Amino acid sequence: MKDAIKVNLKGPRYRPPRFNTISAEILSDISAHEDCLIKDVKKIRDIIVAANREISKTVIDFRDGIELPDQLGYMFLGTCQPKVRKNVDYKVTKEYLKVIQHRNWESDNYLAKIFYTNYETKYGFKFHEVWAFAPCRDFTREVGRTYPENWKKYIQIDHTLKVSKLYRKYMGEVRRSMLDKERLESYNPLELD
Repeated sequence: MKDAIKVNLKGPRYRPPRFNTISAEILSDISAHEDCLIKDVKKIRDIIVAANREISKTVIDFRDGIELPDQLGYMFLGTCQPKVRKNVDYKVTKEYLKVIQHRNWESDNYLAKIFYTNYETKYGFKFHEVWAFAPCRDFTREVGRTYPENWKKYIQIDHTLKVSKLYRKYMGEVRRSMLDKERLESYNPLELD
């Protein structure tokens, strides 16, 4: 095992810039809009947070993920092999002064990843390749808490495949099987039309 270096906890740290999408300025613009029925900024914020919680809950519960409203793309959880680089467990490393890695024993060394894609949407929109998705802290913590319990439930993704085409193909098969079931239920062999 490789020895660990004692870290200076009082030393300077790099903190990446944080961007808040629900700022007070944006909320006041929404409430000032003539089509907005709710003028209270706090209620608008609560509605946005509740909608995002429902989306994240659906992504976790529903194996196939969801299609976001207004053709914004698709989001789902996938199971992946870990990266080649080391995933150091800093708490245990500090305790033993040896580099110790996370091994994900409860999920057989697989990791959960939140996938977002908008390449296969029905209607193209400008600069769709520039869009990215950064999940909020509550979403990632909930994924981390629930994934080890049902990790075999999620789709296993190979890192060489295009996720958007894989998702579109799979959802097409699911929709087709649902349509077949509906047609069989309403099928009447004596009807001649």
